[in-house]
Amino acid sequence: MRESEERYISLLTDFGFKRIFGTVPNQDLLVNFLNSLFEGEQVIKKVTFLNSENVGDVYTDRKAIFDVYCENEQGEKFIVEMQNAYQTYFKDRSLFYATFPIREQAPKGADWNFKLKTVYVVALLNFDMKDEAFDKQDIVHNVGLMETKTHREFNGKLRFKYVEIANFNKKPEELVSLNDKWLYVLKNLSRLDKQPKELQEKVFNKLFAEAKMARFSKTELKEYEDSLKAYRDIKNSIDSAEEKGRAEGRAEGRAEGRAEGRAEGRAEGRAEGRAEGRTEGKVETARNLLALDIPIGTIIKATGLTEEEIKAISD
Repeated sequence: MRESEERYISLLTDFGFKRIFGTVPNQDLLVNFLNSLFEGEQVIKKVTFLNSENVGDVYTDRKAIFDVYCENEQGEKFIVEMQNAYQTYFKDRSLFYATFPIREQAPKGADWNFKLKTVYVVALLNFDMKDEAFDKQDIVHNVGLMETKTHREFNGKLRFKYVEIANFNKKPEELVSLNDKWLYVLKNLSRLDKQPKELQEKVFNKLFAEAKMARFSKTELKEYEDSLKAYRDIKNSIDSAEEKGRAEGRAEGRAEGRAEGRAEGRAEGRAEGRAEGRTEGKVETARNLLALDIPIGTIIKATGLTEEEIKAISD
């Protein structure tokens, strides 16, 4: 019996996400999804998939491995990432990723006036980012370069969209926009046993057909099951670590608060407890994924640990 008894694959898994959004036969699904996010700000008619693995220059051997990397008919670049677990420096990672499609636009051995094509980083987050800059009422957050006093756009060639899928809680009967519908299937597809009447549209007819597990070969099912297990291990380890961190933080905070009679004792205890819990959770997650022979690149992305830290765990 399969570990998963769902009828449709989960788009939150690495396999499911790349199967639906990262293949040439399904590029119309990616185009439709991206257009739903941009809501007229950008109208994409066609995309061309690019090499999703970018290697650093001679000064660094750091790699950037994107879930989906493509360009539209104007040559504008799109990085699309599914992130299932919180990372302390995730915003920094987004910036780091954006440097690759910027730098690769520089022609080698030729004069260049530095005119750039726009680079978009679309981060789909299966967690609450809790960023102070975000309006907590919104699911999709648009970030760009602006002048801080006038709040006017300084340069529109670098744009970020952070989409907090975890905070999207609409029911089928509440879906209004195309973006609503895509966010709903991103979060809930594997929980459904049939296509809701609210999603009876051509693009979603294809999505549900492509996501149906009954059409997969034995090899594809095995790949999906491995991906699903890795996803569950990541989520369970992170959730357990955060709960442990909260419990230890509360205990330490109360003890310090009583001993010192200061409120900051509780705050520091909670913060330290959460931090220690997250670190332990990342190490345990990495250990579990190594046991499943998950590629190190995937483990780095899932945990935020460095390659050296992961290799030390396996030694």
